[in-house]
Amino acid sequence: MNASQPADVRREALHHRQIDMRGYRRSDGLFEVEGRVVDRKPFDFVPASSDRNIPAQQAIHDMGVRLVFDRTMLVVEVHTFTDAAPYDICPQGGAALQSIKGLRIGPGWTSEVRRRLAGPGSCTHLMELLMPMATTAIQAMSPVNAGRPESLDADGRPRKIDSCYAYSAERPLVQQRWPEFYRAPS
Repeated sequence: MNASQPADVRREALHHRQIDMRGYRRSDGLFEVEGRVVDRKPFDFVPASSDRNIPAQQAIHDMGVRLVFDRTMLVVEVHTFTDAAPYDICPQGGAALQSIKGLRIGPGWTSEVRRRLAGPGSCTHLMELLMPMATTAIQAMSPVNAGRPESLDADGRPRKIDSCYAYSAERPLVQQRWPEFYRAPS
């Protein structure tokens, strides 16, 4: 039981979503990140406007995206797959993801992905995987980029500063790693 869950509250399982993200170095010098989403219900389920019955625990969605990118984080290939979907037409929604080929994983990724893929032209499930896939790709590249010079902004300040809670200019991590950029809490 969750520590914040009151002991006298019972829960009934209604849905289980699994998201899996993995990053790889390829033998051809490129890199891949793969994201997969699997949705299941603990009971038999009939999708809206369908007469198809999906048995309990069988995947309603089992689909994913594989991005192939180079060392500069430029996407050079996009592959989608659909092993299970509630409607026969769903796999066609992956074709629109080809529009992110040539996009660089990094700042502005999320807004550009949404701009290119929002609406009825693409699969929402696949599009939503792309945001955490960018983070996974960056994490996968950290050992590859270890020892490379720090990425700096126009003022010579490391881009990591103020990128998250731990890297706040007011936190001990910044004080230790980049004392010249440390800012005492206000």
